[in-house]
Amino acid sequence: MTRDSRRRDDDDGVEPVHGAGSTEIGELIGRLAGDDDMDRETRGRLLGRLARLLGQNARRMGAAGFARGRVLADLLTAAAPHIPIRDLATLQEHHRGLMGEELADRLVKVAGNATTAVGAAGGALAAVEFAAPPLLLTAPAQLAAETLVVAAIEVKMIAELHEVYGVQVQGSGTARGAAFLTSWARQRGINPLEGGSLTSALGTAAKSALRKRMLRVFGRSLTTMGPFLTGAAAGAALNRAATRALAAKVRSDLRGSVPAPPPPLPGERPNLRSAD
Repeated sequence: MTRDSRRRDDDDGVEPVHGAGSTEIGELIGRLAGDDDMDRETRGRLLGRLARLLGQNARRMGAAGFARGRVLADLLTAAAPHIPIRDLATLQEHHRGLMGEELADRLVKVAGNATTAVGAAGGALAAVEFAAPPLLLTAPAQLAAETLVVAAIEVKMIAELHEVYGVQVQGSGTARGAAFLTSWARQRGINPLEGGSLTSALGTAAKSALRKRMLRVFGRSLTTMGPFLTGAAAGAALNRAATRALAAKVRSDLRGSVPAPPPPLPGERPNLRSAD
């Protein structure tokens, strides 16, 4: 997936996020989404760094900037090339040869654990920030950081579920990235035979769906701002449930997209393996 600069497609008074730190923002999101075995200390440190970088943008666009879905959608689209997507062989090697539904179950569990951990880390950061005067300035950036990482983890999960179910998404890296972002926004699996499902950039309808979905996740992240560590528990639980629900919807679509084996020809016996 390659990064491409796009002109504004709507007029909400907020400029696209570019400039200093934008590359590091994408790299941080990719790392937080891609490391299945990241320890809590490292995750918290990287999430804090991401929030600080986003906070620099928040000062430029105003405290309410991240509450506009296009800013979050632009950030996720720019980060997409940094999200590591593994092919089927790599997934099987990493998960000790699991295949089919067992491998899919494992990917969903890992993604759920990761979004749970992000919610917990966000809540822990919020507990610290409640003792600091500039909460109203730091909170939007923290929520944006959590939102972007959760979205990236789920995009990665969706892309790898397509690999598991044998639904090949062809095309350039940019086209595949746009397809998986659209799949995440619409909470549906990709049908490669559907006209217009693979394009080099997000269309108007897909951008609108992505903005709305980012706002919903941003709103869910508000639970992490609860007092003390209650936000950590609530954010973790909501993230886990939402990731599992998303996976269930996408897996249902992907199961329906897997072609059935052709029926045997007249007079041909089914190819059954003999019991040794």
